[in-house]
Parts: sequence; C-alpha cells; structure tokens
Amino acid sequence: MKTRDWVVNGDGNYELCKSVRPWDLLKDNYRLYRFLTEVEDALHGVEEEHSQLPTIRKLVRKLVLNSYWVKSQRFDPNPDNGIAVSVLYEELGFPFTVQTVKFYPGAVSTVHTHGTWGVVAILKGQEKNTFWQRIPTADGEINVQRTGELILFPGDIISFTPDAIHSIEALGDEPTITFNIYGETKMQERFEFDRDTHTMKNF
Repeated sequence: MKTRDWVVNGDGNYELCKSVRPWDLLKDNYRLYRFLTEVEDALHGVEEEHSQLPTIRKLVRKLVLNSYWVKSQRFDPNPDNGIAVSVLYEELGFPFTVQTVKFYPGAVSTVHTHGTWGVVAILKGQEKNTFWQRIPTADGEINVQRTGELILFPGDIISFTPDAIHSIEALGDEPTITFNIYGETKMQERFEFDRDTHTMKNF
C-alpha cells in the first residue's frame, strides 16, 4: 500500500508531506471511538485547528490501517448524482463530520470549499482531485483558475485547509470509496463555484 500524504491550501498549492510508516501505526483494538478521542485531544485548546493536519493525517492512517470495520461500510443503492454517504458517527454538539463516501464511476463533484479543514483517505478505487484558486476581478465576478491536479490511489491521504478549493472525479471502472473527517463547518465560508456564470453560493 502506498503511503503518500498531501496538503492543499487556499492558493491551490499542494505539497507532498512526510508520511508515517504503516508498521509504526499497527495497534490491536484501535477502534473509531479511540480515534475520535485522539482527534479531540489533538485539537483541544488549538486556535487554528488546521495547524494540526499532520497529526490528524497520522491518526486517520492509523484508523484505516487497523480498522476493518471502517473499510467495510455498506451504502445505499446508486444515487442520482453517483455519490453515496455513510455517516459513521453523529452526536449533537460533536464538532466533527465523520463519514465514508462512495463515488460511482464517472461521478464528478462541483468546484467547492468545505468551510473547514478536512482529511480524506482513499480506501478503494481512484480519485482525481483538481485544485483551484480564486482570481480577483475589478467587476466583481467570481473567477477560479485551475492550479493543478492529483490522481489518488488506495493508501493516499489528502488534507485541506479551510479555504482550499477543489473538485473531484471518480476514475476507473470500480467505485471510489473514501474515509472523510472534517472540522466544524462555517457555513458562511462553504462555497460552490459556477465557472460558467462566474458566481459562487453557499452550499
């Protein structure tokens, strides 16, 4: 299994990061509740949570490596948009979104931000991430410019700062399955961009 770790920022720049060796993360009985507690501990008292992305990437890799349950989630039948979501944990006041996502072959997302930090691990299939940057204009139009792309494979982990802009396409003939964790979303900062009308909206 490959162990590439990436981080993407709001300028559309992406960087390969140092990854922990999988055999250093092997642990008996490492379950979702332990993972969630360790993420909470890592973020406790931290003002800029995305500064802890290296720690969260490590914890995500630790969970994916040790938890068969996370990798064996079931999904509803193919939805109209080709994207199915399985929520792994949800609690009133809990500050994270934790889920697995299934992209059926050919599924494409909009160009968007998440309004929070995020870490995504590829469990199965191939996923192309395209990165974008907002370009200021004098007339007030919202333009985004492509800055690059990455094709991710099982074992890859990608992380995003809150202002990172990307879009996703599932490649190949089999579904792409990912494990995703996001911080508390600031809805006023979560945007979807329309490149044809040069506008953006909250979503």
